Amino acid sequence: MKLRAKPKGAEWIEQAKKKAALEAVKHVKDGFIVGLGSGSTAAYIIQEIGKLMRQKGWKIQGIPTSHQASLLAVDCGIPTTTLNEHPRIDLTIDGADQIDPELNMIKGMGGALTREKIVASSSKQNVIVADETKLVKTLGKNHPVPVEVMPFATASVESKIRKMGGKAVLRCNEGKVGPVVTDNGNFIFDVNFGAIKDLRQLNTQLKLIPGVIETGFFLSMVHIAYIGGARGVQKLLRK
Repeated sequence: MKLRAKPKGAEWIEQAKKKAALEAVKHVKDGFIVGLGSGSTAAYIIQEIGKLMRQKGWKIQGIPTSHQASLLAVDCGIPTTTLNEHPRIDLTIDGADQIDPELNMIKGMGGALTREKIVASSSKQNVIVADETKLVKTLGKNHPVPVEVMPFATASVESKIRKMGGKAVLRCNEGKVGPVVTDNGNFIFDVNFGAIKDLRQLNTQLKLIPGVIETGFFLSMVHIAYIGGARGVQKLLRK
């Protein structure tokens, strides 16, 4: 059997994400309240939900996890709502930065980790879309863990993380002087620990540091993941 050649450069990754997004959106039904993730992959998802609404005349409401997702939802014709109005929602579809074989994840490179985790924890079903480069055997290898912190506690948190063996780098804006500020008014540390053996223990240790708002660990939260590759889309289920 002759295999199709992999597209050059990053082009195949974008194609893979789009195809995976199409599969994930099949979980959306008329009348659903849907959590809308943030970032480049989530943008494809929001656009596809908008198309679905226009084509089928469905009534769907979205709960955006960032200002970026909110603006895109409006552009795509998706009415937005809040968790205060719908504390238990039908479905969240989002992207990921790293995914292990148990469908544990690191998220937060787009800066919306806290709101993304709150929305995901309020969902009956969580579906993830990613390209195959995000699949890893062990989380943390060659990838930082985003940690959202209060600006007031920046130096204190960095010191405590260093004592834990982590190297914390304050995320800064490109083209603008100063750190990235989240939609919640906080800062983000990108913390390198290397390959992480005990995810839950490290997550707990980080969250116990005064001033830490949330971590980028999403553990045992994903039900289904659609992983796009150069030769198709793979569906993974949490064991």
